[in-house]
Amino acid sequence: MNQRNSMSSSSEHWNNIFCTKADPQLGWYEGDVTQTLKFLAQIPPGESRRVFLPGAGTSSLVEELLNRGHELILNDISDEALNKLRHRVGTNDKLTYLHHDISKTLPDGISPIDLWIDRAVLHFLLDEDDIQTYFSNLKSAIRLGGYALLAEFSLAGAPKCAGLELHRYCVDELSRRMCPEFVLVEHEDYTYINPAGDPRPYVYALFKT
Repeated sequence: MNQRNSMSSSSEHWNNIFCTKADPQLGWYEGDVTQTLKFLAQIPPGESRRVFLPGAGTSSLVEELLNRGHELILNDISDEALNKLRHRVGTNDKLTYLHHDISKTLPDGISPIDLWIDRAVLHFLLDEDDIQTYFSNLKSAIRLGGYALLAEFSLAGAPKCAGLELHRYCVDELSRRMCPEFVLVEHEDYTYINPAGDPRPYVYALFKT
């Protein structure tokens, strides 16, 4: 694995970011999660009880989902991010904290999930083996009839984020990597304005098994 790919999977890199910056200073900070909730509204009630969040970070989406009655598996490569999230949200029987590199095979014992929500994690993986393992994790974790929402930098997006190079996506590539197990339900190009006021073009895509 070359240096740039190693950097993208480094806990130390992400721990440094979460240790030195407050949430509103993070380039991906999103105080309003309406865009994500709009896609989740397309999932029938009761069909997304157990949710897996790769790269959960310190997102306020966590509270939104808890308030809606979901059970959450909060995964991140940064234990510092998970510690901050645990301090803010607490612990209860609806929360599982998982310190794991999502480009590596998931540990045994994870119950089938109903919904996988990736908000800007996949695009940090550059090595094809890592990307394929990510999709293998997703497909093995989600139950039949479950959903996956992927929100990644689009082809028109910035080539870097958090000092790291990105693999940017279009809906065609996402669909190709998700098939044949998943079908595309809905997609949308969306421009997020980051805390610095800069536009960040994304592609959002909702899939179902």
